[in-house]
Amino acid sequence: MYHFLDSPALRKDKRIIWAATRSVLENVGFTHKRSGKKSKSHWDLFIRLLKVFAILLKITGYYARGYGNAKTIQVNELSLTFANLPTSFNGFRILHLTDLHIDSMPGFVSIVTDKIKGLKFDMCLLTGDYRRDISGSFSQILKPVKILSKYIQAPYGTFAVLGNHDTYLMARYEQESGMELLINESVEIVKEGQKILVTGTDDTFNFFTEPALLCLETRGYAFKIAIVHTSELARVASENKYDLYLCGHTHGGQICLKEGSPLISHQFEGKQFNHGKWKVGTMTGYTSKGAGVSGIPVRFNCPAEITILSLFAEESVHKT
Repeated sequence: MYHFLDSPALRKDKRIIWAATRSVLENVGFTHKRSGKKSKSHWDLFIRLLKVFAILLKITGYYARGYGNAKTIQVNELSLTFANLPTSFNGFRILHLTDLHIDSMPGFVSIVTDKIKGLKFDMCLLTGDYRRDISGSFSQILKPVKILSKYIQAPYGTFAVLGNHDTYLMARYEQESGMELLINESVEIVKEGQKILVTGTDDTFNFFTEPALLCLETRGYAFKIAIVHTSELARVASENKYDLYLCGHTHGGQICLKEGSPLISHQFEGKQFNHGKWKVGTMTGYTSKGAGVSGIPVRFNCPAEITILSLFAEESVHKT
């Protein structure tokens, strides 16, 4: 069972204001950062450079290998222990999906759903980037997302946030997607009379606005989870006593050296946030490598990922 903190009327009003604001941000063609810096998007140039790189991979014979790697998704299971987790949530399992870019490879949704079919989870959280490009049409992802939605429904809800590759127009298809969009808002999850909080923000990599910060100023919950497309708000979430922070965006680098160092990560908060588990203060964070690819459909030394996070109460662990 879950309940939104805001009333339906207030959620509707906030959504209208958000859509108007983000439509402007998307149309001006600049990235808007928390620092106040605005810069022209160079995505088109980046894509041209990637196409040159793809040609080089094909010439050297590595492209097919990288494409095969991109279609191979690992299911990573992670157990996390918390001193303040309500006891009724002991063993609570979260399916975390991010950076699907579901139109990057033909038939990719079947690869993802085949991996999910046998998984058991109590809640599903998605942290953005559902299409390949950062602008243009998204009609091509509607059918595969609807197919995916059949496999990610969970007893305690399926919640999603938008990434920098997504558009505010996707919110119109929220019902068809089978996901509840969290746009700078929170929802309380109720299990056997106990509650935890899940807060989701709009993308802050390209479309930062103050409500993304304000929505993290929550009080009155023993255990709180933040879902954000990037790790950019990790310190803000930690300062507001969040316990778990889930994000993606980096793809783990997607193309890495043999020791796992990414050639490009689009990560500016620090190397520790590139992928995997990390800590900020007392808050635990996890950056998924993502299930999909962007730019060119290859991966090297960086397997695609679907994550199951199992939450445990510290007291129950000590008893075993």
